[in-house]
Amino acid sequence: MNPGIIFLLILVGAPLLELYVLISVGSEIGALTTILISIFTAVLGAALVRMQGVSVLMRVQSTLARGEAPALEMLEGALLMISGVMLLFPGFITDIIGFLILVPPLRRKFIIAALRRSGALSPAATGSASEAEVRRVNIIQGEYRRDDD
Repeated sequence: MNPGIIFLLILVGAPLLELYVLISVGSEIGALTTILISIFTAVLGAALVRMQGVSVLMRVQSTLARGEAPALEMLEGALLMISGVMLLFPGFITDIIGFLILVPPLRRKFIIAALRRSGALSPAATGSASEAEVRRVNIIQGEYRRDDD
């Protein structure tokens, strides 16, 4: 399927679906309660994204201090940013997706699945994927000297 059509369906379909769910929930529990829940999820989500963002930043710094590339941590940071944006949008569906991304094991599994699909991880690897499975370039530091005979 054409990516442009998929993008258009998401761009038009997602807000319409969110409106439908908001109206349905609002008719059951009341408009004011629905608005308060939406505001509460945005505030709670922002606090959780901030806490997890600091945690990911600390892991990035420790990985860099060990001299390794913080690839998985950077991808987690990007997903946290997406989660924060989704939690700030009003709506229950985006809130559910945003909160699911905030669960670290689910976030890690999503990243591993995306890396396997892109070919960055070996498809033959079984069990839980770790940073060791990510393809890396080994750098051997040293000095050399050319002797001319």
